[in-house]
Amino acid sequence: MKILLTGASGYIGGNLLESLKDDHEIVAISRNTKNKEDEQNVTWKEADLYSQIDIENVMEDIDIAIYLVHSMQPSSKLSQAKFKDMDAILADNFAWAAKRKGVKRIIYLSGIIPDDDKLSEHLSSRLECEKILGSYGIPVSTLRAGLIVGPKGSSFPILYNLVKRLPALVLPAWAYNRTHPVALKDVITGLSKVVKRQPKANESIDIGGPKEKTYKELFQETAEVVGKKLPMMDLPIIPIFLSKLWVRLIAQKPKEMVYPLLESLSHNMVMSKKNYVEGISNAPTTFKESVQIALDGEMDQNTPSAPEFVSRIDLEKNDVKSVQRIRIPEQWSIDDTADYYVNWLSRIGGKFITTQVQNAETSITLPFFNNPILILERSEERSYEDRILYYIKGGRFSQERKDGRARLEFRRILDTNEVLVAIHEYEPTLPWFVYTLTQAKVHLLVMRAFGFETAILANTLDSKYAKYASSPTSN
Repeated sequence: MKILLTGASGYIGGNLLESLKDDHEIVAISRNTKNKEDEQNVTWKEADLYSQIDIENVMEDIDIAIYLVHSMQPSSKLSQAKFKDMDAILADNFAWAAKRKGVKRIIYLSGIIPDDDKLSEHLSSRLECEKILGSYGIPVSTLRAGLIVGPKGSSFPILYNLVKRLPALVLPAWAYNRTHPVALKDVITGLSKVVKRQPKANESIDIGGPKEKTYKELFQETAEVVGKKLPMMDLPIIPIFLSKLWVRLIAQKPKEMVYPLLESLSHNMVMSKKNYVEGISNAPTTFKESVQIALDGEMDQNTPSAPEFVSRIDLEKNDVKSVQRIRIPEQWSIDDTADYYVNWLSRIGGKFITTQVQNAETSITLPFFNNPILILERSEERSYEDRILYYIKGGRFSQERKDGRARLEFRRILDTNEVLVAIHEYEPTLPWFVYTLTQAKVHLLVMRAFGFETAILANTLDSKYAKYASSPTSN
């Protein structure tokens, strides 16, 4: 069986690679394969998962595609985007390419999703990605894990650093919420077992250790394993936003990682009976055992240290990623949205901004310059019903790139009236400091104004359409 493994250089992906490579042919995907060498049954390939072309190129003859990707850290020098919106693009690219290349199954590692009406942004993003991956007709097996206990990664190192560095703990209300911790080795075993399944439809499987625990119990048992006395005092009035500040300070992790994870602590994340599969869900390793294994492996130089983030690899490149989610009228197509945007720029710009469309080329001009500041070329080859793509071909405000990868896209999310307007790999000609203080801020302001107008139109037109549809004369 030929398996595509994303996140192969991460700590879960790296361990899963070791587990699968003896029995399967693995195509290991990373955005940077420097220092990666092919071996028996393992071929390393580079791909930027924000690029549909890159993903399609590495999916030839793949049977199962394993998706271990998060976007909680920036992938460009400047990112004007929420991680939820970047995650949605990544998942949609992946599922679209899998459909095009005839992949038989997708396996996705997510987190346990609580049965709550309103989810944190992090959990909402995980669930949206699961839905997007499963929306192209390919059976998707989602393994939903509790807090994964391993020597690297995100959640457990934060917990461990708090226990290790603090003389005492003040416990907010969220410390009494429950989770289902699971050892890294049990997650790897679970994923390996999921590979052997042959579901005909989408499935979600929860996995957790022998007992669910409160976060207070996790602190206590971690302290016991490391042999430390850790006094604790309840202070339930501490809000989540204050917890973010002190946890980030003590744990010494980036806010892009800490803040979304802490927001999820307001939920009880325990396994559901409807997602229970014997032999996979019931992971055998206790929490204390998993902590000891993680600490024993802390100094293991063979353990991959990078988590499954889409990470920045070229800090010298002045590239920009901007992703904004807008709401459009239900009657609009993506083509309508792209056309409206071009015309809207001229309308709101008055005499300041001029847009001109000639065949597939759109030019944007300011009165101070004789030549366009941006030239966009619509790609019919890379556009389809739910996505319109323009390549940024040049202009006074855009660096000329030999690879031609700078692009603007409009993309519908699932079967909704939500659209992502995204710029990828754009490199401005302005000095970086000047760009961040001027053009970058103007672009963000313009996109928010555009989203505000389309939302008003959506409310107005959708309301009129609903009244017309319910009118007896409309029948």
